[in-house]
Amino acid sequence: MQIETIYEDDDLIIVNKPAGLLVIPDRFDALLPSLNKLVEAKVGARIWVVHRLDRETSGVICFAKNEETHRYLSIAFQERDVNKFYAGLVNGIVIPPEGRIESPIAEHPAVHGKMVVNRKGKMAVTDYKVVEQWPLYGLLQFQIHTGRTHQIRVHMQSIGHPLVCDDLYGDGQPFLLSRIKRKYRMSEKDEQEKPLLSRMALHAYRIEFQKEDGKLINAEAPLPRDISACVKQLNKWSKSREQGANEENEG
Repeated sequence: MQIETIYEDDDLIIVNKPAGLLVIPDRFDALLPSLNKLVEAKVGARIWVVHRLDRETSGVICFAKNEETHRYLSIAFQERDVNKFYAGLVNGIVIPPEGRIESPIAEHPAVHGKMVVNRKGKMAVTDYKVVEQWPLYGLLQFQIHTGRTHQIRVHMQSIGHPLVCDDLYGDGQPFLLSRIKRKYRMSEKDEQEKPLLSRMALHAYRIEFQKEDGKLINAEAPLPRDISACVKQLNKWSKSREQGANEENEG
C-alpha cells in the first residue's frame, strides 16, 4: 500500500491516511496492516505515534521521528495547541448551519467500544459549519478543540445528524446514487447497485501547529475520491431536481 507523504523533515512526518487502515496494530489481530508500520517502512526507521484517527477516517496524521519531538507534540495535543479540521457528510438538513457543540462524552454503559453524551463524562467541544447543503445530506467542516474518542461522530448523532455510513452512531447505510438521482436505472450487468461510498464519511483535511523551533506547520489533504464523488453527484442531481420542480411549477 502506497502512503502519500504531505510533509516531512528530520523531526516528523505527516501523511495522508487511507480509509480502512488502523493507525496501530489491533491487539486482537496483530497480522493486520497498520499505518505506523507502513510509515516506518517508508522512512526506514522507528516512528512515534502522536495522535490517532479512527480506522475508517481518512486524512492528515502526524508521526514523530524522535523522542524529543514525540514529547513536544504530545504535550501540544494535550494542551490544545494544535488546530484540527475535518470534513464530513452528514444526514439531513443541519439547522442552524453553524454552531458549537459543548457536550461531555463518556463510555456507553452497555456497548463496548461505543461512546455517548453523558453529563458525567469528559467535556468535549466541536465547532461545525455547513459548507454545502442538499435535501438529504450536508457537507460540514468541523474543528475539534478536544480529542475525545469518536468525538465528531458522537456530537453529530446527539444533534440528530449522524455521519453518513456510520454503522455505530448512524444507520450504517451506504451512499447510493438511487437515493438522489431521479428515475435511477441500474445497469443490466449489475445484480445490485454499487455504492458511491461505503465507509464512514469523515476526513481529517487539515492540521496546524508550531514546532518546537517555532516553524509553523500547516498540512492539508484534499477530499478523497469516495467523498468527492458523493459531493459531485449531490451537486449534479440536486440541480436536476430543482430544474424538474421549476418545470412542474411553470407547467
